Amino acid sequence: MPAQRHKRVLLKLSGEALMGEDSYGINRSTIVRMTEEVSSVVRLGVQLAIVIGGGNIFRGVAPGAQGMDRATADYMGMMATVMNALALQDALKHQKVDARVQSALKIEQVVEPYIRPKALRYLEESKVVIFAAGTGNPFFTTDTAAALRGAEMGAEIVLKATKVDGIYSADPNKDPSATRYSRISFDEVIARRLEVMDATAFALCRDQKLPIRVFSINKHGALQRAIDGEDEGTLVHV
Repeated sequence: MPAQRHKRVLLKLSGEALMGEDSYGINRSTIVRMTEEVSSVVRLGVQLAIVIGGGNIFRGVAPGAQGMDRATADYMGMMATVMNALALQDALKHQKVDARVQSALKIEQVVEPYIRPKALRYLEESKVVIFAAGTGNPFFTTDTAAALRGAEMGAEIVLKATKVDGIYSADPNKDPSATRYSRISFDEVIARRLEVMDATAFALCRDQKLPIRVFSINKHGALQRAIDGEDEGTLVHV
């Protein structure tokens, strides 16, 4: 029996995923490839919301933020996510996909403020909703924002898109013997301190019984397979 496709999904997309092989910024061919995959699932009727990070431009805990007030650095990181969100919206426009950006920080000359009922209406109208600026609060990561927005939007699953194809017992780049988990519980992830997402995000999704699938955005067709409920990456469950 084939797996059932998820109808409403929250995709957490890291800023680093937009870099491709570049050392910083946005790689054009990478963002085009990603938006092609996004457009293909949207055309199948999937309601898709995206939370995007800003680590390719700036983040509060980056080396460049040393000596800077953490809250100030985090606000700068939030603005970096707005830049990424606008770039993603523009790339989706070229794929003929209607997308709206909503920001937790009020920058109304550039993007809409986050309004939950409006975001829900956009999803029901088959528009992609891109959430920028995290939660709007310092000290909270965009992973936590993904868990929060996923719960608020009534998503069936949070898809965490990374450069690694799942959660491993150790860093696969350092330990060739590291094994990938196909499925793992929230409690196990937290107890073993497997830091693919922060503990606050894991705890929030666990409490809301909102599963997370961690997969590689660099694998062709991986987003489609994750949405279709196939054995792609690692499923984190209650």
